[in-house]
Amino acid sequence: MACKLVLVTGASSGIGAAFAREFARHGWDLAVVARREDKLQALAAEMKAQHGVDTLVITADLADPQAPQQIVDAVAQAGRQIDGLVNNAGAGQPGHFCKTEWDDQARFMQLMVTSYLKLMHLTAPGMAQRGFGRIINISSVSALVPIAKAHTRYSGTMYPGIKALLIKASEALGAELRDQGVHVTAVAPGYTWSEFHDVNGARETVSNVPGYWMLKAEDVAASGYDAVERGVPLRVPGAFYKFMTGLARILPDPAARALMARQEKTMDGK
Repeated sequence: MACKLVLVTGASSGIGAAFAREFARHGWDLAVVARREDKLQALAAEMKAQHGVDTLVITADLADPQAPQQIVDAVAQAGRQIDGLVNNAGAGQPGHFCKTEWDDQARFMQLMVTSYLKLMHLTAPGMAQRGFGRIINISSVSALVPIAKAHTRYSGTMYPGIKALLIKASEALGAELRDQGVHVTAVAPGYTWSEFHDVNGARETVSNVPGYWMLKAEDVAASGYDAVERGVPLRVPGAFYKFMTGLARILPDPAARALMARQEKTMDGK
């Protein structure tokens, strides 16, 4: 009997690769998706050697509207079914919203929102029919705290709103499918060591933040796996970010915004 299979997008590095390793450690076969085939092949070989699991390597760009269907079709053509999904693919859209081209914003939305929803729409019915499924959507702590200007500079003006949408979409789908054995979790990490900051040009800023702000991708993945297995709708990894988001919920809005402004100065090295 084949092992359960999890589809992980953005699996070539960072949080995506860490989730692939975490699921493999628990005996899941993998279908890993990213644009860099060499990174995926190396990950597949590593997981076979360490855990004995099989891996389907699928190269795709989830900013392409056709990619979600093509990915699901590739898994089916390999004779496998998707029992788990980790929606992690993503990038930032740096720059002021009003100064960027709409085509760039539309591509950003396709990658960060539509591809996530489409993959859930394609895979969740089969999970529900079989009475088992695990879905993780990678959100961000930025969805749970007041807005900071750094989001515009490095991730995009719409980034926090997009990540907030993923939290509510996860909670809603999880409520819909709870009685059918499908667990849906939004994982909202804060700053995490990965290539994301290099791609977005934020490496210098990240280097200014205190060490306790930085999470390890492996810890994010372990926390997210635990949460989805338990059926927890939202998981914020890391004690510091649990404290920050908890504080944001109880502080008056002006005080919370002032706190974020102070933290932004720390990020800028001031």
